[in-house]
Amino acid sequence: MPIGIFLYEIDKVSKSPEIIADYYTTQEKVTPDILKIFNEKHIKKDLSDATYRKDNFLYYSSIIQSISDKNNVYLGFILKDDEDFISLKSIFENLEQTVANNFAPKDKKKMQLLLKDILTATVSLFEKLKEPKIIKDAINERTKKMLDEGKLQEARELIDLGEKIPEKLSQEMMFAEQALKEKNYRKAKTNYLKAAKYAEQIKESEVVDLLKKKGEHVGTIPDLLKTREVINKGIKKTLEDLQGVKLEVDIYDNLVPLLEKNVKLSYSLEDTAQIETLEKLIRLSQNAFKRAQELKDLDEEIIELLKKIQ
Repeated sequence: MPIGIFLYEIDKVSKSPEIIADYYTTQEKVTPDILKIFNEKHIKKDLSDATYRKDNFLYYSSIIQSISDKNNVYLGFILKDDEDFISLKSIFENLEQTVANNFAPKDKKKMQLLLKDILTATVSLFEKLKEPKIIKDAINERTKKMLDEGKLQEARELIDLGEKIPEKLSQEMMFAEQALKEKNYRKAKTNYLKAAKYAEQIKESEVVDLLKKKGEHVGTIPDLLKTREVINKGIKKTLEDLQGVKLEVDIYDNLVPLLEKNVKLSYSLEDTAQIETLEKLIRLSQNAFKRAQELKDLDEEIIELLKKIQ
């Protein structure tokens, strides 16, 4: 469940991150050190969205392209449950648009209230997906309103749907989440889209939109995994070459772009464990390239000096 939301900008000249507004429901907050980590991932590694794990919390940050002309502006969330990450990414475009439409960086109070509303609405939406009773309560409220307005037939139809649909929707969600855990992505996509149809019957438009996007995203995972497999073969081949006795400086330099491509794919797959391993490999490879280059330069200098010995 999302427990925090933060909006910040990175100055294009100084490359320094600065909070515009934030809102939290617990003591867990984004810190200057975490912003520095996102700064490195967004600016130095040119990632449009990035994650960072601290203890049992997952931090997520993504650029808002439509208002990132003067400075780069980012919207971030703190999540307590990993399973909510795909749901968050599925609706992130809508959340970004809400921020862009109401963007007033000099009015801190307005931006904080906006972030509070966004977080509250997001939490409410996620709760609807996990608890059918919440949807039933929402249907009851809409039914009462229809009766007050004299819409008797519509109210009767909604009452009938409210007795069956929320449970069916919840069941399809459970099937989808289970299929996702079992890496049966085709089945998960089918269940998410079926759940979306149930949500459409009871006119839960936000739930419909989220489930459709979630289903579409899950459907792309097999292709992303195949692409990553191809990249991994290239990485393994490079590492095999590295086992050779002769030091080849370019091996390290050629390894970095492959690792960086894999990082971007792993973000799409929400594979945070793989991301941490790959990012460490990138740092070590860059360091190895630098040292290998220094060693190669020393080697060439020694050879030239040895030639001068008579």
